[in-house]
Amino acid sequence: MNILIVDDLHEIILQKFDQANIAYTYLPDCTRTEAEQLIPSYQGLIIRSKFQVDQAFIDLASQLQIIGRSGAGMDNIDEDYAAKKNIQLFSANEGNKDAVAEHMIGMLLSLLNKLNRGNFEIKHGLWNREENRGYELKGKTVAIIGYGHNGQAMAKKLSGFEVQVIAYDKYKTGFTDQYAREVSMEEIVKLADILSFHIPLTRETKNMVDKEYLFHFRKPLFLLMGARGGIVDIPAVIHYLDSGKILGAAFDVLPIEKFPLLAEQAWYQELIQRDNVLLSPHVAGWTYESYFKLADLLADKILAYLQGN
Repeated sequence: MNILIVDDLHEIILQKFDQANIAYTYLPDCTRTEAEQLIPSYQGLIIRSKFQVDQAFIDLASQLQIIGRSGAGMDNIDEDYAAKKNIQLFSANEGNKDAVAEHMIGMLLSLLNKLNRGNFEIKHGLWNREENRGYELKGKTVAIIGYGHNGQAMAKKLSGFEVQVIAYDKYKTGFTDQYAREVSMEEIVKLADILSFHIPLTRETKNMVDKEYLFHFRKPLFLLMGARGGIVDIPAVIHYLDSGKILGAAFDVLPIEKFPLLAEQAWYQELIQRDNVLLSPHVAGWTYESYFKLADLLADKILAYLQGN
């Protein structure tokens, strides 16, 4: 087994491969073009999010047996085609669950207490106390969509805030635990004060959060999107921000990311002008701690497979 590593990973993965006598080439600055030239000679590939490992790339990798992603989810890898080629896939979904949960709770608290607006106003000579009166999190019902690693971490970290946590997962049942109560989607739309998404981007979930989806919610709510940007239709959110149905929205992910393309979107200017919208640059799962944990977990999974454990 010889593994090509094309992204910046914590050195723990290199140390573990060295200890296990696994051959690898570490090229954190590798471009897709360079990777295409190199991959025919390798049996393994490890990547974060640098480029799409699509059918065209996989077809070049005639010896490829494993693909590892140092991150949560496999949305930059053609999973179906890899499976047809009998390529084993590994991710490190557990590695950034705490980072994502803490970041999204931080965004939520900022929205509830209008911290972003208050900070901006004071820095510009305004002291508007009444206009910046916030809401308490205690007593609210937080609805979590998707109860995998990230959804569970979110529920656990919310447990100290004296909230009611309910969760819906289309692909799981019987998951009620001490942190969240499993409910139907009907209960989600009836009870939610805060709506937080923790699901992957798939054909089924692309643009799932649209006008029709949001229409059914009974109460004004705060919306948190820390999953994948393609899940949400931004104009639909803007529509309900205008109507008052959405009291505030926080996005760590957007359907289009990075500049200049983001600034070219018709909805971009409308979104950034609102002081009840909070944005961060797809960084919720990317802490100094998760940098280590993602690489550490991925190394363990790959070594367990290679060693037949």
